[in-house]
Amino acid sequence: MRAPSASSRQSRSGSRAIPTPFANTLQRSLDRRIAPACHICRGKWRQAASMTETICSTTAAERASSLTSIEVCAGAGGLALGLEQAGFRHSVLLELDSDACRTMRRNRPRWPVLQADLRSFRPRLAVSDRRVDLLSGGVPCPPFSVAGKQLGQADERDLFPSMLRLVEVTAPRAVLIENVKGLAQARFVDYRQQIRKHLESLGYSASWKVLYACDYGVPQLRPRAVLVALHPADFDRFTWPAPLTCRATAPTVGQVLYESMTTRDWELAEAWAEAASTIAPTLCGGSRKHGGPDLGPSRAREAWSKLGVNGSGVADQVPGPGTALPVKLTVAQTALLQGFPPGWQFSGGKTSAYRQVGNAFPPPFAAAVGRSLAAALLRTASPEASENRRPTAFPAPQPKPTTVGWATAMT
Repeated sequence: MRAPSASSRQSRSGSRAIPTPFANTLQRSLDRRIAPACHICRGKWRQAASMTETICSTTAAERASSLTSIEVCAGAGGLALGLEQAGFRHSVLLELDSDACRTMRRNRPRWPVLQADLRSFRPRLAVSDRRVDLLSGGVPCPPFSVAGKQLGQADERDLFPSMLRLVEVTAPRAVLIENVKGLAQARFVDYRQQIRKHLESLGYSASWKVLYACDYGVPQLRPRAVLVALHPADFDRFTWPAPLTCRATAPTVGQVLYESMTTRDWELAEAWAEAASTIAPTLCGGSRKHGGPDLGPSRAREAWSKLGVNGSGVADQVPGPGTALPVKLTVAQTALLQGFPPGWQFSGGKTSAYRQVGNAFPPPFAAAVGRSLAAALLRTASPEASENRRPTAFPAPQPKPTTVGWATAMT
């Protein structure tokens, strides 16, 4: 994010300019952070310092690759946007929610969006491409989240069996599935092992890993459990994306939202931005069964309050003159914290729009994983290759995993 120039600040507030240029304050803050360089991201935060450039840029090589992708549970298009940047061409984007479908069509009219239920989806009738390079999706999180009571495969919303059925039908070269960090807990070790074994029976090598959005230029922690599966020859070339940033060097809430906080001449914008000097806690979108337009559970709201943000709801507009701290964020501002480009518009009412934002996979995060997958599929060196190949952050499987008949579960 670039701080507004003196002239632009002057025009926004008439004859009153904001004292102490924010650009100087921001630059001093960033300069302090690179001495010494962070041992995690090794100073590579500069590659992701500009959120707009990170989100919106697509190189000529990426555009020319034309790798094909089928995505399910596409939501508002966060994963799809990141994969598009990584060079994947979408054959179909499947989503059940009508507002989310309208969001994708509104922002990307040429995307092949299909409103349908994954459990009844028949890809041969919807996809014209003979070859599928990537099957991806963020299957529903409530079965594995604390808020959703972590019922796992006993939850009717668990769509892993349907996803695995789709792998059998489409036979993609690669599979990418993301979910909440709760899936990484020891209580689900047998379930993860069953998923991996099922993929192996279909000829894939698979690996789970917990990745953090803040490691890829996104201004929030947002840990995600990520599964990748490829055919063995491609899997041997796959490397997880190395961090570009970390908690200490990722853009802060204040840096990302400062400009939007000045649009209605809020006199506390600069002071607020300087105080909101860390990344955000994980945004929680909730589900249709529970969760309204608030930024998360009580623990998360406490973290938001330390940033001068009231996390108990979502605002209709940004703060104006006389607005006291803490302030509520708008849907558009929460979208910026998810790494969406500034112009991305969300359809539906406030609750629906925020749910789309809060449940999204951040585009810069998705682009990083997508580029690593594309590099393996195209047999090129990944620009973000990790030093450690396919490590797992999960507990080892138990000696006698429980058995589940996947064929029965998928019928």
